[in-house]
Amino acid sequence: MPLLDSRLPDAPLALRNGHLETLFAGLLRRGPRVAFVRERLELEDGDFLDLDWSRTGSRRLALITHGLEGHSRRPYVLGMARALNAAGFDVLARNLRGCSGELNRLPKAYHSGETGDLRRVLAHALASGDYDAVVLVGFSVGGNQTLRFLGEDPAAVPGAVAAAVCVSVPCDLTTTERALARPGNRIYLNNFLKTLRDKVRRKTRTFPGLVNLDRLARVRDFQDFDDLFTAPRHGFRDAAQYYAEASSLPVLEAVRVPTLILNAKNDPFLTPECFPEAQARANPALFLETPATGGHVGFVPPWPGPYRSELRAVEFLGRVLAS
Repeated sequence: MPLLDSRLPDAPLALRNGHLETLFAGLLRRGPRVAFVRERLELEDGDFLDLDWSRTGSRRLALITHGLEGHSRRPYVLGMARALNAAGFDVLARNLRGCSGELNRLPKAYHSGETGDLRRVLAHALASGDYDAVVLVGFSVGGNQTLRFLGEDPAAVPGAVAAAVCVSVPCDLTTTERALARPGNRIYLNNFLKTLRDKVRRKTRTFPGLVNLDRLARVRDFQDFDDLFTAPRHGFRDAAQYYAEASSLPVLEAVRVPTLILNAKNDPFLTPECFPEAQARANPALFLETPATGGHVGFVPPWPGPYRSELRAVEFLGRVLAS
């Protein structure tokens, strides 16, 4: 019954509100320096993925996936990369399509349940022959993708994948979309929609008629955007089908790799459905930890140093690999 009693310290007293911790980590944290070396991976469909490597000469690799509209140089990715490098891992931080600073080539982009690109990047890393073990780390939407990858076809997960840590995961996209539409979350929603709309407008210059631009201008929430762009461009009937089929919640009981889900109770994005207690009780490989504070991809430490999610990830991964 892997429901873990969290031993993580709380956030600083002034940041124990979930919104404040989320905003502090997202806006005010200065990311540590990580000496990434970029590689462009050309894909069979004519698109590309930009991969950022931080190598230490280790035989163990940590593959990090960022969150919605993030990228490999976000402070939370850099912090995790530094912590994992210090713990003896090479790090590969992948950028989702269109998130590396250059728009991707195809009309589609990425979506919250997409796993093919993760599978392709993992195969590319393992083909080098440099690694005996790989661990996966995902944040928010990147965590949802990671969990879907692990659970949708467990037999296809390479044996070298030894463990995973997923932080601030919207396991149920339907209820998360509703939560982000609340007035109190409008600041986050507007920020996401601004970058998403901008990317789609830029895509229409290459692919005229890709979307109705007047309708795009009227988009006010994720359901509007996903009905207009995400769902039709990625093979879903509409936003409702997309949320149902891209959520990781339905596949969690099938996960076979030791996996930690670290979701804070005060995360303003997450609903009760995103705390999968029943699935963790039923699956000895799935560990759910729900500290009182953390916000969304926050986990600010009470003193200077690594963020709490980084310390917990290193601890969990080290324990699994040691066993």
